[in-house]
Amino acid sequence: MVCGGFACSKNCLCALNLLYTLVSLLLIGIAAWGIGFGLISSFRVVGVAIAVGIFLFLIALVGLIGAVKHHQVLLFFYMIILLLVFIVQFSVSCACLALNKEQQSQLLEVGWNNTNSARSDIERNLNCCGFRVFDQNETCTSSCYASHHCQPCAPILEEYSGMVLRFVGGIGLFFSFTEILGIWLTYRYRNQKDPRANPSAFL
Repeated sequence: MVCGGFACSKNCLCALNLLYTLVSLLLIGIAAWGIGFGLISSFRVVGVAIAVGIFLFLIALVGLIGAVKHHQVLLFFYMIILLLVFIVQFSVSCACLALNKEQQSQLLEVGWNNTNSARSDIERNLNCCGFRVFDQNETCTSSCYASHHCQPCAPILEEYSGMVLRFVGGIGLFFSFTEILGIWLTYRYRNQKDPRANPSAFL
């Protein structure tokens, strides 16, 4: 069977959804590992990561079942959901890659002011206190707080923010192109006839 045939399209679609399943389980596992070892205490951050992992797992499950059973309705909804996810993910990835230093700094400050639990995690893990200025009167979870010689967290965060945004944007772009591949494979696969089925039946 050539690569454009029914069996090849089915196998490629199954392999792609198995990849999505592994990524979703990895995302859930990393979130659980982070909170289990005390690296992340913010349930909001962990909740978002786990919710994204579960959503990706459900999408992959729908695609996998639709591919194995050649189910027209499941494949249609899978294709539509994948298209919506692609639009959102591609937009976010491009935004991550397009942010300049000033915009990154503003975004970090907004995030710092709106997340108390994540702020504690950052101070503890990066050994810093405060955002722009270290204030000895404010409570801090960092180990350097006892000596009152802490550096503010903004310079450290800004040093790594560009690298993190480029990494996130690059990974997002890579998976957005796999989603385009998934949409194309699903479209082809839906319009192909199963050679084992009744040749006069429309599938």
